[in-house]
Amino acid sequence: MIVNPYIGQRIVDTFIANDNAVQNLTQERGLLITLCLAMIGFSLLRTGLAYVTTMQYERSSQNTLYRVRIFLYNKIQGQDMHYYDHNRTGDLMTKMTGDLDMVRHSMAWIIKTIIESLAIFIAAVIYFFTIDAVLTLWLLILSPPIFIVAYIFAKKVRPMYTDLRERLSQLNTTTQENIAGNRVVKAFAREEYEVEKFTEKNISFSKANKTAALVWLDYFPYLETFAQAFNVILMLVGGLFVMNGRITFGEYAAFSSLIWAISNPMRNIGIIINDIQRFFASLTKIVEVYYARPSIVNEHNPVDKRRYEGRIEFDHISFKYDGVTVLHDVSFKVEPGETVAIMGSTGAGKTTLVNLIPRFYDVSQGRVLVDGTDVRNLELDELRGNIGIATQDVLLFSDTIDGNIAFGNPELPEEETKEYARQAAAHDFIMKMPEGYDTIVGERGVGLSGGQKQRIALARALAVHCPILILDDTTSAVDLETEEHIQKSLRELDYPCTKLIIAQRVSTTAEADRILILEDGRLIEEGTHAELLAKRGYYYEVFKLQNEGIGRQVTDHGKE
Repeated sequence: MIVNPYIGQRIVDTFIANDNAVQNLTQERGLLITLCLAMIGFSLLRTGLAYVTTMQYERSSQNTLYRVRIFLYNKIQGQDMHYYDHNRTGDLMTKMTGDLDMVRHSMAWIIKTIIESLAIFIAAVIYFFTIDAVLTLWLLILSPPIFIVAYIFAKKVRPMYTDLRERLSQLNTTTQENIAGNRVVKAFAREEYEVEKFTEKNISFSKANKTAALVWLDYFPYLETFAQAFNVILMLVGGLFVMNGRITFGEYAAFSSLIWAISNPMRNIGIIINDIQRFFASLTKIVEVYYARPSIVNEHNPVDKRRYEGRIEFDHISFKYDGVTVLHDVSFKVEPGETVAIMGSTGAGKTTLVNLIPRFYDVSQGRVLVDGTDVRNLELDELRGNIGIATQDVLLFSDTIDGNIAFGNPELPEEETKEYARQAAAHDFIMKMPEGYDTIVGERGVGLSGGQKQRIALARALAVHCPILILDDTTSAVDLETEEHIQKSLRELDYPCTKLIIAQRVSTTAEADRILILEDGRLIEEGTHAELLAKRGYYYEVFKLQNEGIGRQVTDHGKE
Protein backbone atom coordinates (compact mmCIF):
# COMPACT_ATOMS: atom_id res chain seq x y z
CA MET A 1 0.00 0.00 0.00
CA ILE A 2 2.85 2.40 0.72
CA VAL A 3 5.02 1.52 -2.30
CA ASN A 4 2.94 3.47 -4.82
CA PRO A 5 2.87 6.66 -2.70
CA TYR A 6 6.67 6.37 -2.42
CA ILE A 7 6.98 5.94 -6.21
CA GLY A 8 4.61 8.87 -6.69
CA GLN A 9 6.84 10.97 -4.40
CA ARG A 10 9.86 10.09 -6.57
CA ILE A 11 8.00 10.98 -9.80
CA VAL A 12 6.77 14.34 -8.46
CA ASP A 13 10.14 15.36 -6.97
CA THR A 14 12.10 14.26 -10.04
CA PHE A 15 9.89 14.96 -13.03
CA ILE A 16 7.31 17.58 -11.94
CA ALA A 17 8.34 19.82 -9.03
CA ASN A 18 12.10 19.62 -9.58
CA ASP A 19 13.92 22.69 -10.97
CA ASN A 20 15.46 20.37 -13.58
CA ALA A 21 12.18 18.57 -14.32
CA VAL A 22 12.34 19.15 -18.10
CA GLN A 23 15.97 17.96 -18.28
CA ASN A 24 15.14 14.93 -16.18
CA LEU A 25 12.22 14.10 -18.44
CA THR A 26 14.62 14.09 -21.39
CA GLN A 27 17.61 12.36 -19.80
CA GLU A 28 15.90 9.94 -17.42
CA ARG A 29 12.87 8.94 -19.43
CA GLY A 30 13.72 5.27 -18.81
CA LEU A 31 13.47 5.86 -15.03
CA LEU A 32 10.05 7.50 -15.45
CA ILE A 33 8.79 4.56 -17.54
CA THR A 34 10.21 2.11 -14.98
CA LEU A 35 8.54 3.93 -12.10
CA CYS A 36 5.19 4.06 -13.96
CA LEU A 37 5.41 0.34 -14.80
CA ALA A 38 6.31 -0.34 -11.16
CA MET A 39 3.17 1.53 -10.02
CA ILE A 40 1.06 -0.53 -12.42
CA GLY A 41 2.78 -3.75 -11.31
CA PHE A 42 2.35 -3.06 -7.61
CA SER A 43 -1.30 -2.10 -8.18
CA LEU A 44 -1.92 -5.45 -9.90
CA LEU A 45 0.03 -7.27 -7.18
CA ARG A 46 -2.00 -5.52 -4.47
CA THR A 47 -5.27 -6.38 -6.24
CA GLY A 48 -4.21 -10.01 -6.67
CA LEU A 49 -3.16 -10.34 -3.02
CA ALA A 50 -6.39 -8.69 -1.90
CA TYR A 51 -8.36 -11.25 -3.92
CA VAL A 52 -6.36 -14.18 -2.54
CA THR A 53 -6.61 -13.01 1.06
CA THR A 54 -10.35 -12.36 0.74
CA MET A 55 -10.85 -15.88 -0.61
CA GLN A 56 -8.68 -17.32 2.17
CA TYR A 57 -10.62 -15.46 4.85
CA GLU A 58 -13.90 -16.65 3.34
CA ARG A 59 -12.67 -20.23 3.06
CA SER A 60 -11.31 -20.35 6.61
CA SER A 61 -14.45 -18.68 8.01
CA GLN A 62 -16.67 -21.24 6.27
CA ASN A 63 -14.46 -24.08 7.52
CA THR A 64 -14.60 -22.65 11.04
CA LEU A 65 -18.38 -22.31 10.80
CA TYR A 66 -18.62 -25.93 9.64
CA ARG A 67 -16.44 -27.26 12.46
CA VAL A 68 -17.98 -25.12 15.21
CA ARG A 69 -21.50 -26.03 14.09
CA ILE A 70 -20.67 -29.76 14.28
CA PHE A 71 -19.04 -29.23 17.69
CA LEU A 72 -22.06 -27.33 19.04
CA TYR A 73 -24.49 -29.85 17.59
CA ASN A 74 -22.59 -32.66 19.31
CA LYS A 75 -22.60 -30.65 22.55
CA ILE A 76 -26.36 -30.14 22.34
CA GLN A 77 -26.87 -33.81 21.47
CA GLY A 78 -24.83 -34.76 24.53
CA GLN A 79 -26.96 -32.74 26.94
CA ASP A 80 -29.36 -34.45 29.33
CA MET A 81 -33.14 -34.02 29.50
CA HIS A 82 -32.82 -31.24 32.08
CA TYR A 83 -31.05 -29.06 29.49
CA TYR A 84 -33.83 -29.55 26.91
CA ASP A 85 -36.48 -28.89 29.56
CA HIS A 86 -34.97 -25.46 30.31
CA ASN A 87 -33.91 -24.26 26.82
CA ARG A 88 -36.33 -23.13 24.15
CA THR A 89 -36.13 -24.82 20.77
CA GLY A 90 -36.20 -21.45 18.98
CA ASP A 91 -33.27 -20.22 21.08
CA LEU A 92 -31.21 -23.32 20.28
CA MET A 93 -32.01 -22.88 16.57
CA THR A 94 -30.86 -19.25 16.74
CA LYS A 95 -27.58 -20.36 18.30
CA MET A 96 -27.04 -22.90 15.54
CA THR A 97 -27.84 -20.45 12.72
CA GLY A 98 -27.81 -16.67 13.28
CA ASP A 99 -25.24 -16.66 16.09
CA LEU A 100 -22.86 -18.92 14.19
CA ASP A 101 -23.24 -16.86 11.02
CA MET A 102 -22.20 -13.81 13.04
CA VAL A 103 -19.02 -15.71 13.96
CA ARG A 104 -18.42 -16.42 10.28
CA HIS A 105 -18.96 -12.74 9.43
CA SER A 106 -16.50 -11.77 12.16
CA MET A 107 -13.80 -13.99 10.70
CA ALA A 108 -14.49 -13.10 7.08
CA TRP A 109 -14.82 -9.34 7.54
CA ILE A 110 -14.21 -7.96 11.04
CA ILE A 111 -10.89 -9.71 11.71
CA LYS A 112 -9.74 -9.07 8.14
CA THR A 113 -10.64 -5.38 8.42
CA ILE A 114 -8.93 -5.00 11.81
CA ILE A 115 -5.70 -6.64 10.60
CA GLU A 116 -5.63 -4.67 7.35
CA SER A 117 -6.46 -1.37 9.09
CA LEU A 118 -3.81 -1.85 11.78
CA ALA A 119 -1.15 -2.98 9.32
CA ILE A 120 -1.77 -0.09 6.91
CA PHE A 121 -2.08 2.45 9.74
CA ILE A 122 1.22 1.38 11.35
CA ALA A 123 3.03 1.18 8.00
CA ALA A 124 1.76 4.62 6.97
CA VAL A 125 2.72 6.21 10.31
CA ILE A 126 6.24 4.74 10.12
CA TYR A 127 6.58 5.96 6.54
CA PHE A 128 5.32 9.43 7.51
CA PHE A 129 7.81 9.58 10.37
CA THR A 130 10.63 8.90 7.89
CA ILE A 131 9.47 11.94 5.88
CA ASP A 132 8.63 14.41 8.67
CA ALA A 133 7.95 13.56 12.34
CA VAL A 134 6.34 16.90 13.23
CA LEU A 135 3.73 16.74 10.46
CA THR A 136 3.00 13.13 11.44
CA LEU A 137 2.41 14.13 15.07
CA TRP A 138 0.08 16.89 13.92
CA LEU A 139 -1.95 14.27 12.06
CA LEU A 140 -1.99 11.84 15.00
CA ILE A 141 -3.28 14.53 17.37
CA LEU A 142 -6.82 13.54 16.34
CA SER A 143 -6.40 9.86 17.33
CA PRO A 144 -7.16 10.21 21.11
CA PRO A 145 -10.55 11.94 20.66
CA ILE A 146 -11.55 9.35 18.04
CA PHE A 147 -10.75 6.49 20.43
CA ILE A 148 -12.67 8.20 23.23
CA VAL A 149 -15.77 8.57 21.03
CA ALA A 150 -15.43 4.94 19.90
CA TYR A 151 -15.14 3.73 23.52
CA ILE A 152 -18.27 5.64 24.60
CA PHE A 153 -20.15 4.26 21.59
CA ALA A 154 -19.07 0.66 22.34
CA LYS A 155 -20.10 0.97 25.99
CA LYS A 156 -23.54 2.28 25.07
CA VAL A 157 -24.34 -0.08 22.20
CA ARG A 158 -23.25 -3.42 23.70
CA PRO A 159 -26.26 -4.01 26.00
CA MET A 160 -28.50 -3.03 23.09
CA TYR A 161 -27.16 -5.87 20.96
CA THR A 162 -27.52 -8.30 23.86
CA ASP A 163 -31.18 -7.27 24.09
CA LEU A 164 -31.50 -7.45 20.29
CA ARG A 165 -30.17 -11.02 20.33
CA GLU A 166 -32.74 -12.02 22.96
CA ARG A 167 -35.58 -10.49 20.95
CA LEU A 168 -34.45 -12.42 17.85
CA SER A 169 -34.52 -15.60 19.93
CA GLN A 170 -38.07 -14.84 21.07
CA LEU A 171 -39.11 -14.17 17.46
CA ASN A 172 -37.68 -17.52 16.32
CA THR A 173 -39.27 -19.34 19.27
CA THR A 174 -42.69 -17.88 18.44
CA THR A 175 -42.28 -18.90 14.79
CA GLN A 176 -41.16 -22.43 15.68
CA GLU A 177 -44.01 -22.98 18.16
CA ASN A 178 -46.59 -21.68 15.69
CA ILE A 179 -45.38 -23.92 12.87
CA ALA A 180 -45.08 -26.99 15.15
CA GLY A 181 -48.54 -26.38 16.60
CA ASN A 182 -50.29 -25.33 13.38
CA ARG A 183 -52.99 -27.99 13.79
CA VAL A 184 -53.94 -26.71 17.23
CA VAL A 185 -53.95 -23.12 15.94
CA LYS A 186 -56.30 -24.04 13.09
CA ALA A 187 -58.47 -26.24 15.32
CA PHE A 188 -59.17 -23.30 17.63
CA ALA A 189 -59.31 -20.74 14.78
CA ARG A 190 -56.54 -18.73 16.44
CA GLU A 191 -54.68 -17.74 13.27
CA GLU A 192 -55.32 -14.03 13.82
CA TYR A 193 -54.11 -14.25 17.43
CA GLU A 194 -50.92 -16.02 16.35
CA VAL A 195 -50.34 -13.46 13.60
CA GLU A 196 -50.76 -10.68 16.16
CA LYS A 197 -48.36 -12.42 18.55
CA PHE A 198 -45.78 -12.85 15.79
CA THR A 199 -46.28 -9.23 14.68
CA GLU A 200 -45.72 -8.06 18.26
CA LYS A 201 -42.43 -10.00 18.49
CA ASN A 202 -41.44 -8.78 15.02
CA ILE A 203 -42.14 -5.14 15.93
CA SER A 204 -40.18 -5.57 19.15
CA PHE A 205 -37.19 -6.95 17.23
CA SER A 206 -37.47 -4.25 14.58
CA LYS A 207 -37.57 -1.46 17.19
CA ALA A 208 -34.52 -2.86 18.98
CA ASN A 209 -32.69 -3.07 15.65
CA LYS A 210 -33.57 0.53 14.78
CA THR A 211 -32.60 1.76 18.24
CA ALA A 212 -29.16 0.16 17.94
CA ALA A 213 -28.74 1.56 14.42
CA LEU A 214 -29.74 5.07 15.54
CA VAL A 215 -27.13 4.96 18.32
CA TRP A 216 -24.51 4.38 15.62
CA LEU A 217 -25.92 7.32 13.67
CA ASP A 218 -25.55 9.50 16.77
CA TYR A 219 -21.81 8.86 16.89
CA PHE A 220 -21.15 8.57 13.15
CA PRO A 221 -20.99 12.38 12.52
CA TYR A 222 -18.26 12.78 15.15
CA LEU A 223 -16.13 9.95 13.74
CA GLU A 224 -16.65 11.13 10.17
CA THR A 225 -15.78 14.73 11.12
CA PHE A 226 -12.55 13.63 12.82
CA ALA A 227 -11.68 11.43 9.83
CA GLN A 228 -12.19 14.33 7.40
CA ALA A 229 -10.19 16.62 9.69
CA PHE A 230 -7.03 14.70 8.75
CA ASN A 231 -7.22 16.22 5.27
CA VAL A 232 -7.75 19.71 6.72
CA ILE A 233 -4.69 19.40 9.00
CA LEU A 234 -2.60 18.07 6.13
CA MET A 235 -3.68 20.93 3.89
CA LEU A 236 -2.97 23.62 6.53
CA VAL A 237 0.15 22.28 8.26
CA GLY A 238 1.50 20.37 5.25
CA GLY A 239 0.93 23.34 2.94
CA LEU A 240 2.75 25.63 5.41
CA PHE A 241 5.68 23.18 5.58
CA VAL A 242 5.90 23.04 1.77
CA MET A 243 5.94 26.86 1.57
CA ASN A 244 8.66 26.98 4.25
CA GLY A 245 10.69 24.36 2.38
CA ARG A 246 10.51 21.92 5.28
CA ILE A 247 9.15 19.18 2.99
CA THR A 248 9.17 18.83 -0.78
CA PHE A 249 6.07 18.91 -2.94
CA GLY A 250 6.62 15.20 -3.68
CA GLU A 251 6.69 14.41 0.05
CA TYR A 252 3.47 16.40 0.47
CA ALA A 253 1.99 14.37 -2.43
CA ALA A 254 3.04 11.16 -0.62
CA PHE A 255 1.28 12.37 2.55
CA SER A 256 -1.76 13.33 0.50
CA SER A 257 -2.00 10.05 -1.40
CA LEU A 258 -1.59 7.98 1.81
CA ILE A 259 -3.64 10.07 4.24
CA TRP A 260 -6.54 7.61 3.75
CA ALA A 261 -4.38 4.96 5.45
CA ILE A 262 -4.84 6.95 8.68
CA SER A 263 -8.32 8.40 8.16
CA ASN A 264 -10.01 5.19 6.91
CA PRO A 265 -9.14 3.07 9.96
CA MET A 266 -10.44 5.90 12.14
CA ARG A 267 -13.58 6.06 10.03
CA ASN A 268 -14.01 2.27 10.13
CA ILE A 269 -13.50 2.01 13.88
CA GLY A 270 -17.17 2.76 14.52
CA ILE A 271 -18.37 0.13 12.02
CA ILE A 272 -15.89 -2.40 13.45
CA ILE A 273 -17.02 -1.74 17.02
CA ASN A 274 -20.65 -1.99 15.91
CA ASP A 275 -20.09 -5.45 14.43
CA ILE A 276 -17.86 -6.55 17.32
CA GLN A 277 -20.68 -5.81 19.76
CA ARG A 278 -23.04 -7.90 17.64
CA PHE A 279 -20.38 -10.61 17.60
CA PHE A 280 -20.00 -10.63 21.39
CA ALA A 281 -23.78 -10.77 21.87
CA SER A 282 -23.85 -13.92 19.70
CA LEU A 283 -20.63 -15.29 21.15
CA THR A 284 -22.08 -15.16 24.66
CA LYS A 285 -24.88 -17.49 23.57
CA ILE A 286 -22.48 -19.86 21.82
CA VAL A 287 -20.23 -19.96 24.89
CA GLU A 288 -23.28 -20.93 26.98
CA VAL A 289 -23.55 -24.09 24.90
CA TYR A 290 -19.78 -24.66 25.08
CA TYR A 291 -19.75 -24.55 28.88
CA ALA A 292 -23.04 -26.44 29.37
CA ARG A 293 -22.25 -29.60 31.31
CA PRO A 294 -24.82 -32.40 31.51
CA SER A 295 -25.26 -34.04 34.89
CA ILE A 296 -25.80 -37.35 33.06
CA VAL A 297 -22.85 -37.81 30.72
CA ASN A 298 -22.78 -40.36 27.94
CA GLU A 299 -19.09 -41.12 27.45
CA HIS A 300 -19.79 -43.46 24.49
CA ASN A 301 -17.07 -45.77 25.82
CA PRO A 302 -16.48 -48.80 23.60
CA VAL A 303 -17.71 -51.91 25.44
CA ASP A 304 -18.71 -55.42 24.44
CA LYS A 305 -22.42 -54.78 24.65
CA ARG A 306 -24.17 -57.58 26.48
CA ARG A 307 -27.82 -58.44 26.52
CA TYR A 308 -29.41 -57.84 29.91
CA GLU A 309 -31.69 -60.32 31.65
CA GLY A 310 -34.24 -57.57 32.31
CA ARG A 311 -34.39 -57.56 36.12
CA ILE A 312 -35.36 -54.09 37.42
CA GLU A 313 -35.41 -52.85 41.00
CA PHE A 314 -36.41 -49.49 42.47
CA ASP A 315 -34.75 -49.25 45.87
CA HIS A 316 -36.37 -46.50 48.01
CA ILE A 317 -36.08 -43.92 45.24
CA SER A 318 -37.11 -40.29 45.48
CA PHE A 319 -36.90 -37.73 42.72
CA LYS A 320 -37.01 -33.94 42.75
CA TYR A 321 -37.54 -31.74 39.71
CA ASP A 322 -36.58 -28.08 40.12
CA GLY A 323 -36.91 -28.43 43.87
CA VAL A 324 -40.36 -30.10 43.74
CA THR A 325 -40.51 -33.70 44.96
CA VAL A 326 -42.19 -35.78 42.24
CA LEU A 327 -41.55 -39.31 43.59
CA HIS A 328 -41.47 -40.28 47.28
CA ASP A 329 -39.68 -43.40 48.57
CA VAL A 330 -40.84 -45.80 45.84
CA SER A 331 -39.66 -49.43 46.04
CA PHE A 332 -40.56 -52.48 43.93
CA LYS A 333 -38.92 -55.22 41.88
CA VAL A 334 -39.64 -56.53 38.39
CA GLU A 335 -38.38 -59.99 37.50
CA PRO A 336 -37.11 -60.91 34.00
CA GLY A 337 -39.99 -61.57 31.61
CA GLU A 338 -42.57 -60.09 33.97
CA THR A 339 -45.24 -57.65 32.71
CA VAL A 340 -45.93 -54.80 35.12
CA ALA A 341 -48.64 -52.21 34.47
CA ILE A 342 -48.48 -48.77 36.08
CA MET A 343 -51.62 -46.72 36.67
CA GLY A 344 -52.36 -43.47 38.42
CA SER A 345 -53.96 -40.09 38.00
CA THR A 346 -52.47 -37.40 35.78
CA GLY A 347 -49.30 -36.00 37.34
CA ALA A 348 -48.82 -38.98 39.66
CA GLY A 349 -45.26 -39.50 38.38
CA LYS A 350 -45.75 -42.54 36.11
CA THR A 351 -43.68 -41.25 33.15
CA THR A 352 -41.04 -39.84 35.48
CA LEU A 353 -40.72 -43.25 37.13
CA VAL A 354 -39.98 -45.14 33.90
CA ASN A 355 -37.70 -42.33 32.67
CA LEU A 356 -35.34 -43.18 35.53
CA ILE A 357 -34.58 -46.62 34.04
CA PRO A 358 -32.78 -45.40 30.86
CA ARG A 359 -31.32 -42.52 32.95
CA PHE A 360 -33.12 -39.69 31.24
CA TYR A 361 -33.02 -38.35 34.80
CA ASP A 362 -31.16 -39.49 37.92
CA VAL A 363 -32.79 -40.22 41.25
CA SER A 364 -32.39 -37.73 44.10
CA GLN A 365 -32.31 -40.55 46.66
CA GLY A 366 -32.16 -44.33 46.48
CA ARG A 367 -31.12 -46.52 43.55
CA VAL A 368 -32.50 -47.85 40.29
CA LEU A 369 -30.91 -51.22 39.52
CA VAL A 370 -30.93 -53.21 36.30
CA ASP A 371 -29.71 -56.79 36.67
CA GLY A 372 -28.53 -55.90 40.16
CA THR A 373 -26.33 -52.97 39.05
CA ASP A 374 -27.05 -49.31 39.74
CA VAL A 375 -27.87 -47.71 36.38
CA ARG A 376 -25.45 -44.89 37.27
CA ASN A 377 -22.64 -47.44 37.04
CA LEU A 378 -23.68 -48.81 33.65
CA GLU A 379 -22.41 -47.57 30.28
CA LEU A 380 -25.25 -45.44 28.89
CA ASP A 381 -25.05 -46.75 25.32
CA GLU A 382 -25.23 -50.32 26.61
CA LEU A 383 -28.07 -49.53 29.04
CA ARG A 384 -30.22 -47.70 26.50
CA GLY A 385 -29.37 -50.29 23.85
CA ASN A 386 -31.15 -52.85 26.03
CA ILE A 387 -34.33 -50.79 26.38
CA GLY A 388 -37.07 -50.31 23.81
CA ILE A 389 -39.28 -47.27 24.44
CA ALA A 390 -42.55 -46.05 22.97
CA THR A 391 -43.00 -42.58 24.46
CA GLN A 392 -46.19 -40.83 25.47
CA ASP A 393 -45.47 -37.96 23.06
CA VAL A 394 -45.10 -39.82 19.78
CA LEU A 395 -42.55 -38.29 17.42
CA LEU A 396 -42.05 -39.62 13.92
CA PHE A 397 -39.31 -38.31 11.67
CA SER A 398 -39.74 -36.91 8.15
CA ASP A 399 -38.81 -40.28 6.64
CA THR A 400 -40.48 -43.35 5.21
CA ILE A 401 -42.61 -45.53 7.47
CA ASP A 402 -40.00 -48.25 7.02
CA GLY A 403 -37.27 -45.82 8.10
CA ASN A 404 -39.26 -44.82 11.19
CA ILE A 405 -39.86 -48.41 12.29
CA ALA A 406 -36.21 -49.34 11.69
CA PHE A 407 -34.90 -46.16 13.35
CA GLY A 408 -33.27 -48.07 16.22
CA ASN A 409 -31.86 -50.75 13.89
CA PRO A 410 -31.19 -49.39 10.37
CA GLU A 411 -30.01 -52.84 9.20
CA LEU A 412 -33.40 -54.42 9.97
CA PRO A 413 -34.54 -56.62 7.04
CA GLU A 414 -37.76 -55.57 5.33
CA GLU A 415 -39.61 -58.76 6.30
CA GLU A 416 -38.83 -58.22 9.98
CA THR A 417 -40.00 -54.62 9.70
CA LYS A 418 -43.34 -55.88 8.39
CA GLU A 419 -43.54 -58.51 11.14
CA TYR A 420 -43.09 -55.92 13.90
CA ALA A 421 -45.67 -53.73 12.16
CA ARG A 422 -48.10 -56.69 12.23
CA GLN A 423 -47.46 -57.19 15.95
CA ALA A 424 -48.26 -53.50 16.50
CA ALA A 425 -51.44 -53.80 14.37
CA ALA A 426 -49.97 -51.32 11.89
CA HIS A 427 -49.38 -53.49 8.80
CA ASP A 428 -52.91 -53.29 7.41
CA PHE A 429 -53.22 -49.50 7.40
CA ILE A 430 -49.64 -49.12 6.14
CA MET A 431 -50.40 -51.29 3.09
CA LYS A 432 -53.39 -49.06 2.28
CA MET A 433 -51.14 -45.99 2.06
CA PRO A 434 -50.03 -44.72 -1.41
CA GLU A 435 -46.55 -46.24 -1.32
CA GLY A 436 -46.91 -48.68 1.53
CA TYR A 437 -43.83 -48.84 3.74
CA ASP A 438 -42.06 -46.37 1.46
CA THR A 439 -44.64 -43.66 2.16
CA ILE A 440 -43.00 -40.51 3.49
CA VAL A 441 -44.69 -39.34 6.67
CA GLY A 442 -44.79 -35.60 7.28
CA GLU A 443 -42.88 -33.80 9.99
CA ARG A 444 -43.77 -35.31 13.41
CA GLY A 445 -46.04 -37.77 11.61
CA VAL A 446 -48.38 -35.21 10.05
CA GLY A 447 -50.88 -37.05 7.87
CA LEU A 448 -51.33 -39.95 10.30
CA SER A 449 -53.96 -40.29 13.00
CA GLY A 450 -52.99 -40.45 16.66
CA GLY A 451 -53.64 -44.19 16.77
CA GLN A 452 -51.60 -44.81 13.61
CA LYS A 453 -48.65 -42.89 15.02
CA GLN A 454 -48.87 -44.83 18.27
CA ARG A 455 -48.80 -48.15 16.42
CA ILE A 456 -45.77 -47.14 14.34
CA ALA A 457 -44.02 -45.99 17.53
CA LEU A 458 -44.82 -49.36 19.14
CA ALA A 459 -43.43 -51.20 16.10
CA ARG A 460 -40.27 -49.07 16.39
CA ALA A 461 -39.89 -50.06 20.05
CA LEU A 462 -40.44 -53.75 19.28
CA ALA A 463 -38.00 -53.69 16.36
CA VAL A 464 -34.95 -53.13 18.57
CA HIS A 465 -35.63 -56.57 20.12
CA CYS A 466 -34.65 -55.45 23.63
CA PRO A 467 -34.96 -57.37 26.94
CA ILE A 468 -36.72 -54.36 28.52
CA LEU A 469 -39.73 -52.75 26.87
CA ILE A 470 -41.28 -49.52 28.20
CA LEU A 471 -44.66 -48.51 26.78
CA ASP A 472 -45.91 -45.13 27.95
CA ASP A 473 -49.66 -45.00 27.27
CA THR A 474 -49.12 -46.24 23.71
CA THR A 475 -52.61 -47.64 23.16
CA SER A 476 -54.66 -44.70 24.42
CA ALA A 477 -55.65 -43.66 20.88
CA VAL A 478 -56.51 -47.09 19.46
CA ASP A 479 -59.83 -48.94 19.54
CA LEU A 480 -60.44 -51.90 21.85
CA GLU A 481 -60.14 -54.49 19.07
CA THR A 482 -56.76 -53.12 17.99
CA GLU A 483 -55.67 -52.92 21.61
CA GLU A 484 -56.55 -56.59 22.13
CA HIS A 485 -54.46 -57.50 19.08
CA ILE A 486 -51.51 -55.51 20.46
CA GLN A 487 -51.88 -57.12 23.92
CA LYS A 488 -51.91 -60.58 22.34
CA SER A 489 -48.75 -59.73 20.35
CA LEU A 490 -47.00 -58.50 23.49
CA ARG A 491 -47.89 -61.71 25.33
CA GLU A 492 -46.57 -63.84 22.48
CA LEU A 493 -43.24 -62.10 21.79
CA ASP A 494 -40.70 -64.65 20.53
CA TYR A 495 -37.95 -63.37 22.85
CA PRO A 496 -37.74 -62.89 26.64
CA CYS A 497 -38.78 -59.35 27.52
CA THR A 498 -39.58 -57.46 30.72
CA LYS A 499 -42.47 -55.09 30.02
CA LEU A 500 -43.41 -51.92 31.90
CA ILE A 501 -46.71 -50.59 30.58
CA ILE A 502 -48.19 -47.24 31.60
CA ALA A 503 -51.91 -47.29 30.90
CA GLN A 504 -55.24 -45.86 31.99
CA ARG A 505 -57.47 -48.61 30.63
CA VAL A 506 -58.29 -51.58 32.84
CA SER A 507 -58.50 -53.64 29.63
CA THR A 508 -54.78 -52.98 29.16
CA THR A 509 -53.71 -53.69 32.73
CA ALA A 510 -55.93 -56.68 33.52
CA GLU A 511 -53.60 -59.22 31.90
CA ALA A 512 -50.44 -57.86 33.57
CA ASP A 513 -48.57 -60.01 36.09
CA ARG A 514 -48.66 -57.10 38.50
CA ILE A 515 -50.24 -53.67 38.66
CA LEU A 516 -48.72 -50.67 40.45
CA ILE A 517 -50.83 -47.69 41.46
CA LEU A 518 -49.13 -44.30 41.91
CA GLU A 519 -50.71 -41.30 43.60
CA ASP A 520 -48.89 -38.00 44.24
CA GLY A 521 -45.57 -39.73 43.61
CA ARG A 522 -46.18 -42.54 46.11
CA LEU A 523 -46.79 -46.23 45.48
CA ILE A 524 -50.21 -46.76 47.15
CA GLU A 525 -51.34 -50.11 45.71
CA GLU A 526 -49.64 -53.17 44.26
CA GLY A 527 -50.98 -56.53 43.16
CA THR A 528 -52.77 -58.48 40.44
CA HIS A 529 -56.02 -57.45 38.82
CA ALA A 530 -58.06 -59.62 41.19
CA GLU A 531 -56.10 -58.56 44.28
CA LEU A 532 -56.56 -54.86 43.58
CA LEU A 533 -60.27 -55.25 42.93
CA ALA A 534 -60.56 -56.97 46.27
CA LYS A 535 -58.83 -54.05 48.01
CA ARG A 536 -61.63 -51.69 46.89
CA GLY A 537 -59.12 -48.81 46.41
CA TYR A 538 -58.11 -46.61 43.47
CA TYR A 539 -57.98 -49.47 40.97
CA TYR A 540 -61.43 -50.66 41.99
CA GLU A 541 -62.85 -47.16 41.46
CA VAL A 542 -61.28 -46.95 37.99
CA PHE A 543 -62.63 -50.39 37.18
CA LYS A 544 -66.14 -49.31 38.22
CA LEU A 545 -65.97 -46.16 36.09
CA GLN A 546 -64.89 -48.11 33.02
CA ASN A 547 -67.22 -51.06 33.59
CA GLU A 548 -70.37 -49.63 35.11
CA GLY A 549 -72.45 -52.72 34.68
CA ILE A 550 -69.84 -55.01 36.19
CA GLY A 551 -69.21 -52.43 38.91
CA ARG A 552 -72.88 -52.51 39.94
CA GLN A 553 -72.85 -56.30 39.96
CA VAL A 554 -69.80 -56.32 42.23
CA THR A 555 -71.49 -53.81 44.56
CA ASP A 556 -74.76 -55.75 44.71
CA HIS A 557 -73.43 -59.29 45.10
CA GLY A 558 -70.01 -58.62 46.67
CA LYS A 559 -68.23 -60.86 44.17
CA GLU A 560 -66.72 -60.65 40.67
